[in-house]
Amino acid sequence: MNTTLSALIVFGCLVGAVLCGRSLRRVLPEDHLTADSRDTIKLAMGLVATMTALVLGLLVSSAKGAYDTKRSEVIQMAANIAFLDRLLSLYGPEAAEARASFHKAVQEAVRQMWPGETGVPAQLTPNTQAGNAVYTAVQDLSPHDDTQRKLKEQATTLATGLGQLRSLLVAQAAASISIPMLIILVSWLIVIFLGFSVLAPPNATVIFALMISALAVAGAIFLILELDQPFAGLIRIPSQPMVNVLSHLEK
Repeated sequence: MNTTLSALIVFGCLVGAVLCGRSLRRVLPEDHLTADSRDTIKLAMGLVATMTALVLGLLVSSAKGAYDTKRSEVIQMAANIAFLDRLLSLYGPEAAEARASFHKAVQEAVRQMWPGETGVPAQLTPNTQAGNAVYTAVQDLSPHDDTQRKLKEQATTLATGLGQLRSLLVAQAAASISIPMLIILVSWLIVIFLGFSVLAPPNATVIFALMISALAVAGAIFLILELDQPFAGLIRIPSQPMVNVLSHLEK
């Protein structure tokens, strides 16, 4: 989903609602805008605004929670990679081939998840062939003593955990934001801005204030959609943890 285009569409809808409200105010009979009518409209708008605020907060919380979860998984993956490389290093020269395969797989994973070229989408699906090569290399190690046997067991557990984390990121790639809920939210916002525009006095200051409010709401929608795509867009999960680990492996 193009987050910028979606936010611009929301902003255009809200601006259209403001302009429609201005036009509607001019054609409404005066008895429809009496003090009692205004109070009733304000109560109705207050109810819709309360529901909108609740749903908007729910969407922001959901998107932020999903973003933080994936970010934590990336940090955990980086920590496991560093520790697995340390275990293979402690194992001895016999694990040199396994370490080389592991370093190559990590480099490819970083390149897929954070492509350097602009406009290239992130590829979360792991390279199963490279992953299988690393796991097989670890399994093929032949321990000569209890220390190497324990190191192999721990390395196998970490390699399995890394595969599970990568698969979990792929499974979580689906959008966590409900599109029908987002559409309903935008429709409520249109109703609110339409009602505010009908009740507000016809002057440039009020119009400007409503436009700024529409821009702020569109920005909130943009934030929600960006957080829901943590490996793309402007608010993406930083690659620094994985890059730091990769630079450590290359030493």
